[in-house]
Amino acid sequence: MRDPIPAPPALVKLTTPMADRLSLPTLPHHAHEILLGFVAYHLIMHVLSPKFSRMVCPKAYNAFNLRTRLNWDIHCVSMVQALFINTAALYVIFTDPQRKEMDWVGRLWGYSPASGMVQGFAAGYFLWDLQISIQYISVSGVSALLHAIGALSITCIGFRPFGNYYGLSFVLYELSTPFLNIHWFCDKLNLTGSHLQLYNGIALLITFFGCRIVWGTYQSILIYSDIYTAWTWSSPGPTGVPVLDNSKCERNVSGSGIGGVSSCEFRELPTWLVIVYLVGNSALSLLNFYWFGQMIKAVRKRFFRQSRKAPEERKTK
Repeated sequence: MRDPIPAPPALVKLTTPMADRLSLPTLPHHAHEILLGFVAYHLIMHVLSPKFSRMVCPKAYNAFNLRTRLNWDIHCVSMVQALFINTAALYVIFTDPQRKEMDWVGRLWGYSPASGMVQGFAAGYFLWDLQISIQYISVSGVSALLHAIGALSITCIGFRPFGNYYGLSFVLYELSTPFLNIHWFCDKLNLTGSHLQLYNGIALLITFFGCRIVWGTYQSILIYSDIYTAWTWSSPGPTGVPVLDNSKCERNVSGSGIGGVSSCEFRELPTWLVIVYLVGNSALSLLNFYWFGQMIKAVRKRFFRQSRKAPEERKTK
């Protein structure tokens, strides 16, 4: 499936030497989308969010201190990014014929321009996030900076290409982000404990459980399985790095070439790459379970305690 936003030839030529040095051959074809995303998110934060917020809730926004106003604008960027990247990822997942026909080799090393587009805009957001985390580290904290570094690194690894298929699947983690942002906005607009926040909290729990716990765990199991298959089909290469055994591949897998990868094509499987994916993905999965537990506690503490206090308050009147 084609990238709907063609790369400018001049930018491809300009970025190719750097991409070659970093072993990221598909990066030049999506550098324009990284740049577009990076600039667009800065425009939203510094121009569009302040203007829109002063139109919709002028009293609240103007009353915020600088720290809260900064966090508000950052959450606005997060909201726009989540809505856009989820829409783009779902569109590619449901319409890209190359993705649907990938075997385990394609799922690990395959590439299609449309999936690269989603990956490019995701990298643009994480690059923006990294710059904001460095610039406002006193507000966001070291943990946000480390998250930005890790997320950008993992996303850029996809330009090798590696794991593009699963990259789109894991993007759907962001389906719960709009509800998380709405919950934060409610607190800042004095709507804490309101019906809106309650219904949004229920939607947040449902989407978080569905996209991060159920879907995320299922996709993690699939990529672990494909990596294990790749290791069992690999043999030490000239430099000691495991590579696919082409002769074994020819006897057992039909080469389809789907996603720009032949099932019998020579592919390296560096140990560091496997470790990064397994450790990073496992850590994020554990965090998702932890965060879900914390969300349940927060909802019970905020709403159920209030519902028990209400009858008692009526009795004292």
